[in-house]
Parts: sequence; structure tokens; C-alpha cells
Amino acid sequence: WNTFQNNMTEIFGSIWWLLVTLGLLITFHEFGHFWVARKLGVRVLRFSVGFGKPLWSRRGKDGTEYMVAAFPLGGYVKMLDEREVEVLPEERDEAFNNKPVGARIAIVAAGPVFNLVFAVLAFWLMFLVGIPEVRPLIGATNGIAAEAGIEHADVITAVNGNDTRTWTHTMLELVTHSLDRNDVVVTVEDANGFTTDHELKLSRLGEDFSEEQALESIGIEPWRLVVDPVVGEVTEDSPARRAGIYPGDRILAIGGEVVEGWQWIGYLVQEHGVEGQALAVTVERDGVEMELQVEPERIKDGWFSSHLILGISVQDISSEQRAMLERAAITLRMGPIEAIPAAVGETWRMTGLTLGLLGRMVTGKASVKNLSGPISIAQIASSSASAGFTHFLWFLGVISLSLGILNLLPIPVLDGGHLLYYLRELVKGSPVSEQAQGAGQYFGLIALAGLMSLAFINDILRLVG
Repeated sequence: WNTFQNNMTEIFGSIWWLLVTLGLLITFHEFGHFWVARKLGVRVLRFSVGFGKPLWSRRGKDGTEYMVAAFPLGGYVKMLDEREVEVLPEERDEAFNNKPVGARIAIVAAGPVFNLVFAVLAFWLMFLVGIPEVRPLIGATNGIAAEAGIEHADVITAVNGNDTRTWTHTMLELVTHSLDRNDVVVTVEDANGFTTDHELKLSRLGEDFSEEQALESIGIEPWRLVVDPVVGEVTEDSPARRAGIYPGDRILAIGGEVVEGWQWIGYLVQEHGVEGQALAVTVERDGVEMELQVEPERIKDGWFSSHLILGISVQDISSEQRAMLERAAITLRMGPIEAIPAAVGETWRMTGLTLGLLGRMVTGKASVKNLSGPISIAQIASSSASAGFTHFLWFLGVISLSLGILNLLPIPVLDGGHLLYYLRELVKGSPVSEQAQGAGQYFGLIALAGLMSLAFINDILRLVG
């Protein structure tokens, strides 16, 4: 029952953060269409977040119906249009279809543009608040990386001149060049602060290279803090204290599963523990092994999340480990002015990498497994929210960019498909025929359904895998 309860809590938490994410981004996207349409004199009949049956609706003083619908994967702005409803003669100048092609292009492009603006704002606020990150500190190297001269305790500071302050940036750069099999120059900083350049021969990667195992294929192992599972302190009136665990005890096993390091303790307690029920914890004290029965307690750490605790804390780490940890852990924090170019730069970087990945998926250089659907987005939304406000801001920025880019794809029913029609009209001088638009809508629905199905299948495969 406890496992079922934990799973349900995690599922509801993921659903909640998915709704928060989509609600924010879809509202901002559709507001772009709405705002520009109103500015250009088009009457907006309905502003809807979601599709299908209305869950809530209200008609504003401006005559627009504002609605939240049951199916949250999208939204729309319904404008006055002679092709859809009967328009009175005195209202014809407020109809979308009667506006100049330039105005129609601006209205359709406004949604993706607002997604871009949202990303910049999210990244700006992220840098302003400060985001805890991990520098690309290397634990060990082999293969291509070792042959290039990269060593333990080096920090990757740039790839082909592009700044890589974090493992996220480093991974994105290395994966991109690995897919193209391009040799790259990696700049590293050693423990003494000296920087050197090394050429990674990514052209030697085999045909079996996969994005999921990029660092392993290159021969780079990230540095990780490995702490012995030795108890430093025991909280008063805690499950551990009541069971007889003392400072200095080495945790050997939890629930019969071997503890390989301190970082495993929390995971194994959640995996094997049940609130209020005895959990077998094997400890070593003065060379003697003993099995103790501990009844974990559950504490809340969010609206939809909680975890089990024993009430123990880790002993102090060594001076060498502390020095490495200080090199690895950073907080990216900037002033309001300094954060503007940083936010624009992050948006530019992520836009280029996203477009590059899409292009590589089309040409077959990258796997279509990179496509993610609502299940993966929900899981990542929940985990990023749990990691902290600034991590959630970064996630929102990236998803907003992805939403904007997706909508610009030249697929009828998406903004990009409509822009394609209007650009053709701009060049040709006459609108695309209704028959061609109807056929395009049919094709677009099929293509969009195919993309969504593929993304959903990828989500299922990740779950079962």
C-alpha cells in the first residue's frame, strides 16, 4: 500500500506540474496571437486554453469569451472570419480574412515570438535569482578523451570556443558534434587554474554511437562526490536513535540491499521502507556487524511530495573532497542588467541546439527517440520543480522555446503552415485556394498525429525501459 501511495503521489505531482507548465506556456503563446490581433483591429471571439469541453468560461467586457477547456495540450484564439461565421457588413473590417497579408503574418507569428520572449524572461529571472549548477569537472578519462590529454580533475571550460559553464552546456555541445562526427577543440582548466586546449577526435566514434551514452563513448566520466556510508550525527527522538544507531556506525545494507555509498541510503530507504513498519538496517560498529530494525518516518517536502527518513546525517567529508566539491559546485547569479545578455545568449544557444537536433533527426543523424511527449514532460517538470525554483525556470524556458519552434514547423494546422500560406500569397499576390488549404489541413492533422504518436511511444518505452 505504501508503494502504491508513493507512486500515486508522484503521478499526481507530475500531472500538477505538467498542467502548470502547459498552462503558463500555452496562455502566453495564445496571448501573443490575441494581443497582436487586437492591436491590428481584429475582433477576437474566443480565447481558449485547452481544447474540448469548457471547464470554465467568462465573457469579458470586450466581448471576448475567455475559456479553460478539458484537454490541456494546446489552445486557440478564435477570431472573426468570414470563412467560418457570417459577418455583418459593418463588421467586415474587423474580420481576420479581410486584413492585409502582412497583418495576418504578424498575428500568426506572434504566438511563437511570445514563446521566445517568455524564454528570455524565464532565463533572465533564473540568472537574477541564481541557479545552482555543476561545473563539468572530470573524474576519470579513457579512450578518445584520454588520448587527447584530458585528465582527472580537469574542468571543461569551452568546446570549440563556446563557453561551457555547466555539464548541461557541455553535454549539449559534445552530443551535437558527436552526431556529426566532427573533431572539436576542448579547453580545460586544471586544478592549478592553468588552461590548455585538447583536440577530441570525435570522427573516430563508431556507428553504434548513441546520444544517451555520449560521455561514455567519448571516454569522459564526470566527477561525483563519493562519501562513505558512515553516520555523522543522529537526530534526537528519530527512528534511527530509537533503533539504536549511533554516530560512527557504518551502514552496510538496507532492506537486504548493499549500500555502496552515502548517496544510496535515501534511495534504499524509499525503495524498501514503509512508514511505521520495521526496516532491516545492517550496521558495522567496532568491527562487529549487527542488524537493527528501524521504523522510518514520513515527512512532507512539497504539495504533492514526501519522503521517508531515518534521522541520520553524514560525517564530514575530507579536505580533498571538499576542495573538489567547491570546484564543481557553482551558483550562476547576476545583476538585472548583466542578466539580460546572458538570458539572450542562453536563448540563442538553446534555439540553435534545438534546431540542430531537429535537423539531425530529419537527416537520420540523431535518433527520433529524442522526441518527448506529455509523460516525459510531466516527469521532467516535476523533477525540475523539486530541484528548485530556478531549475524550473530553466525548464520552462527550454520548453517554451521548443513550443515556439514546433509551432513554426511548415505543417498545416500549425502556425508555421499558415505562415507558409501567407508567404506564398505575399509572393504570388493571391491567397491559397480553399481546396488546397483543406487538403493541407488534412495532411497536417495526419503529420501532427504521427509526431504525437511517436512522442507518446517514446514516453512509454522510457517508462518500461
